[in-house]
Amino acid sequence: MKVTPDIISYEFIGTEAKVTKSANPYCKGINGKIIDETRNTFTILCNGEKKMVMKNLSVFHFRFSDGTVVEIDGKLLVGRPEDRLKKHVKRLW
Repeated sequence: MKVTPDIISYEFIGTEAKVTKSANPYCKGINGKIIDETRNTFTILCNGEKKMVMKNLSVFHFRFSDGTVVEIDGKLLVGRPEDRLKKHVKRLW
């Protein structure tokens, strides 16, 4: 997978994710498959339990199906999934 600024418009449900940084110490280290997404949260299935993680307080590592791992600040992902398609982001790197 080629990593471009358009990665934020990707569909994250079904993707493996890990919370690497968070303002909430209870969320740090949560990893598993994303099973739901709302405007402000991801729901991650972690060891058989559903955990809700605030997007704007966290930094995520996403592992895509081809093995690519990408770190994304959750502040870039805030918003309804369908609205992220319309969002334009300047090059981040």
